Amino acid sequence: MYKQLLLFLCFILILSCNQNKIYDQYQPVKNLEWSPSANFEFIVNNTDTISKRNVFINIRNNKSYEFSSLFLIAKIEFPSGYKLVDTLEYEMTNAQGKFLGQGFSDVKENKLFLREKVVLSEKGDYKFLIQQATRSINDIEGKNPLKGITDVGLSIEKVK
Repeated sequence: MYKQLLLFLCFILILSCNQNKIYDQYQPVKNLEWSPSANFEFIVNNTDTISKRNVFINIRNNKSYEFSSLFLIAKIEFPSGYKLVDTLEYEMTNAQGKFLGQGFSDVKENKLFLREKVVLSEKGDYKFLIQQATRSINDIEGKNPLKGITDVGLSIEKVK
């Protein structure tokens, strides 16, 4: 009986592994306060210049997050030095104020599209920088840290 249970658990573990993930990394937010000047940097080495990929920004937040949306500045630096910068807005709650994302506890995990079906056309190291740009009404200059974000991550997956 024990061997059958162990075999079943191994089978489930193998099936649950995402074969399409190329890169998946998180970095914690210090003291759960994300300063507007703090960048999260991810270095991804690319050798495949043909396949299409989906690139995601992954955000974990807890119930201390006080906004319904999240504004981010995402920068991608190519191996050649070319830079691509986007200002992005993501919804973090529904119309009733309930947090979106996955998770059964107070921490929710959000998988947010950065680029869909993109080809990383250069070999070498790509640098991804993620910076928050969320402001309250009274914080025009962006001096206040963003509270309630626990981790910031980046994942890259092969397009199915």
